[in-house]
Amino acid sequence: MLKTDAALAKKIESFDPNAPGEAGGGLFGLPFTPAEAQVVVVPVPWEVTVSYRAGTAEGPAAVHEASLQVDLYDPDLPDAWKLGLAMEEADEAIAAASRQLRPLAAGYIAWLEAGEPAADQGQYGSAPARATAEGEKMLQWLKAKTGALLDAGKGVVVLGGDHSTPLGYLHALAERHEAFAILQFDAHCDLRPAYEGFRYSHASIMHNALELPQVKKLVQVGIRDMCQQEAEFIEHSNGRVALFSQRFLSDEKFAKKSWKKVCGKIIAQLPPKIYISFDIDGLDPKLCPGTGTPVPGGLEFEEATYLLRAIVRAGITIIGCDLNEVAPGDTDWNGIVGARLLYQLCNWMAVSQGRLVAKGMAAE
Repeated sequence: MLKTDAALAKKIESFDPNAPGEAGGGLFGLPFTPAEAQVVVVPVPWEVTVSYRAGTAEGPAAVHEASLQVDLYDPDLPDAWKLGLAMEEADEAIAAASRQLRPLAAGYIAWLEAGEPAADQGQYGSAPARATAEGEKMLQWLKAKTGALLDAGKGVVVLGGDHSTPLGYLHALAERHEAFAILQFDAHCDLRPAYEGFRYSHASIMHNALELPQVKKLVQVGIRDMCQQEAEFIEHSNGRVALFSQRFLSDEKFAKKSWKKVCGKIIAQLPPKIYISFDIDGLDPKLCPGTGTPVPGGLEFEEATYLLRAIVRAGITIIGCDLNEVAPGDTDWNGIVGARLLYQLCNWMAVSQGRLVAKGMAAE
């Protein structure tokens, strides 16, 4: 079952969900424009501060291209394609700023790793300030962009880019919700303050998010790389950060605990409203080999999507979400996995917001 309006009726009637996606079509080959869609994906091709491998700025384009091969039928959500789902055009000014700053930031990181030789101080010393200034502009742009979509009644998903990208969206949500939690799927904690001197680093996104008083809790799932500073931050957070590390998840599995029971423990930490931030490296790297900082271990695709479904079936509202760190790499595989994960995130967020009704759940 689906909640829709008359504006979409004609396109829904004429669209064939069984036909191949057209090369020039919209996201997932769907015929909807952002103005018509109930859920809008905002691409953010930004990767200034990545500290290992680059390529995430190309993620939105790779996901869009791969989305044309996604079959639209879902046994839990057979009418999901009728929702009205579309992706906006990438903002060229954002992409251009990322392309311009990325070489400077990469050179600066190499300079740090070389011990900060004095001869190159003039060339690289200003890099953090420049990146911070442009990162602030990007934050404000995304805050305004997503805020306008929210005020227009849209469900919004941000598609990065590196993991620094969704901060502006979190600011927009914080102005519209008094309290919510973040559920973070990730291999890394991302709790470092101003990592490598960059305030808006991909490794600092959750540290920055927790500066918003409306973010009452951070629940992390799949973490398997952290520094001592991050471990101490969690330890002294007075429960504001709940860690379900990969070590814990694996120990539960080895003790023959069901994934359903483990998901119940995670869900018990969540309040009625959450934001989902999904770094694709939270998955096993065989599913995302091109991502910037892959780490052995991680969730299987169906483990992640089962948890997503269980959260929504528990009555929790997903007020927003993001998918980031999808880098094309040397194969289409990264975009293929990213597109299917994006489809699940968009659709189950819509279910939680009452825009779409899943089998076995009552309509509002």
